[in-house]
Amino acid sequence: MGQSTEELTSQIEDTRARMASNLDTLQDRVSPSAIVERRKQAMRGRFSSVKDKVMGTAHGATGSVSSAASSAASGATGAGTSVASTAQDRFEGAPLAAGLVAFGAGVVISSLWPASRIEAEAAHRVVETAKEQGQPLLEEARTAGQEVAQNVKDSAMDSAQQVKDSAHGSARAVQDEARSSAETVRHQAPTS
Repeated sequence: MGQSTEELTSQIEDTRARMASNLDTLQDRVSPSAIVERRKQAMRGRFSSVKDKVMGTAHGATGSVSSAASSAASGATGAGTSVASTAQDRFEGAPLAAGLVAFGAGVVISSLWPASRIEAEAAHRVVETAKEQGQPLLEEARTAGQEVAQNVKDSAMDSAQQVKDSAHGSARAVQDEARSSAETVRHQAPTS
């Protein structure tokens, strides 16, 4: 037999809640401000990673220079020239680290200045394009969600009507059987 009205109502509410959550998630995904924020966070993460690598390299370089200096001070003058060349070999990559630090500092400083008119217009065009491209998708998802909700509602109403009709039919059958049994008992009862 079909499901009870309470079960159907509960299923409809669960379906609506899931659809609302899915629509909210979809809207967050296509929202231009959310897209920009995700891109900014990703860029910050990349710069932080680069900064950590450079700072780690600089910290290691400081320790190596200190150990080379102490070795040079305690060694003989002939050994001092070999220590200096060893230190130079160790730090050939240091200009690259310094260049990365300067680049990172330039990016940070440039982010503090307000955007130029051209940059602002380009950003506005990007936002408008994202809205134009995302809006049809959002509307399509909203329409599909409404259709599914209507289908579930119609199905629930049909099921509820079937349950009601079945209950009425069962009640009539029991009533007819009770009358028939009463008639049989009446006819079989001895008359006095």
